[in-house]
Amino acid sequence: MSLSPAALRRLRALRPGERIEVSFALEIARHAPVHELGEAALRQRRARHGDRAFYVWNQHINYTDICRNACRFCAYSKRVGDPQGFTLSLAEVEERLRSSLEDPIREIHIVGGLNPELPQQYYLDVLRLCKRIRPEATVKAFTAVEIAYFADSWGLDEAKTLALLREAGLDVLPGGGAEVFDPALRQQLCPEKISAQRWLAIHAQAHDMGMPTNATLLFGHIEDWEARIAHLDALRSLEDAHPGFVCFIPLPYQPQNTELDVPGPSGEEILRMIAVARLVLDNIAHIKAYWPFMGIKMAQIALWAGADDLDGTILGERIGHAAGAASPSALTVTALREAIVAAGFVPVERSTTFQPVVA
Repeated sequence: MSLSPAALRRLRALRPGERIEVSFALEIARHAPVHELGEAALRQRRARHGDRAFYVWNQHINYTDICRNACRFCAYSKRVGDPQGFTLSLAEVEERLRSSLEDPIREIHIVGGLNPELPQQYYLDVLRLCKRIRPEATVKAFTAVEIAYFADSWGLDEAKTLALLREAGLDVLPGGGAEVFDPALRQQLCPEKISAQRWLAIHAQAHDMGMPTNATLLFGHIEDWEARIAHLDALRSLEDAHPGFVCFIPLPYQPQNTELDVPGPSGEEILRMIAVARLVLDNIAHIKAYWPFMGIKMAQIALWAGADDLDGTILGERIGHAAGAASPSALTVTALREAIVAAGFVPVERSTTFQPVVA
């Protein structure tokens, strides 16, 4: 089934920032030619950002792979007692932070598993360590799944948990743990993980406290376009009621070393997802083409389909690569800038909240 002439005319005529309803988003996601979707999203992207394409000088610290959850799409997590599992000591975290002191790191990204052997003090000390060694860097740490786990383990509500972490140095929440919001799919994929409602509530709480956050969607596994659009609509509705999302990151499913027997999304699916996200999320400024999951070449193409950010250097990322991501483990700033220029855009170094960095 092809897109109706009326729907195609509407897609071509969308104004910058115009809100589209779920039914139209679903129609164009399923039936619009991919080049028409990309062109419409590119117009929206250029209305917001011109030809700028952003990147950040960042470092990832995945502090443990021990996790009480057993998500079927995850190739990273290990159970307590697994000889292949690891947890970084504070000394090892410090070593990683100091290993790149010659680089002007703007962002430290910290996520890990739900490790029942780690005490509250460990997390507070990790944050304080980051602020002591990298006082100029933004600390983006702990997904909503981790925040919920901390709150439950520490006997606190989410607001008090976030306040305690913020006092120790937390600046921004990453967007992980959202996966896909559909309850039936979550039951199949990650039944032990917090509900979509709790994920959304934690981000709303952070926004109300003045703490920015990101949002994600894991796609290309067993979900369909209806689930994807519903997920985007839930994010859009939360942003209307509790503004604070900085960036949306569609994450292509990485199929290796996981329990799901599916191949992951095609290149066309990735471009459709990027474009549809740009068209639906009229109240979220930035769409990321996360090069560690899609590869730098696909990320370059995604800049023409509505994305405006490539993330960054990602020194030390381990989660995506555990699932077989074929991208390099890190990129230099020079390589990122060259990739953006080669794609036909203007590279702009940014902070975590997308403030341009002035040299």
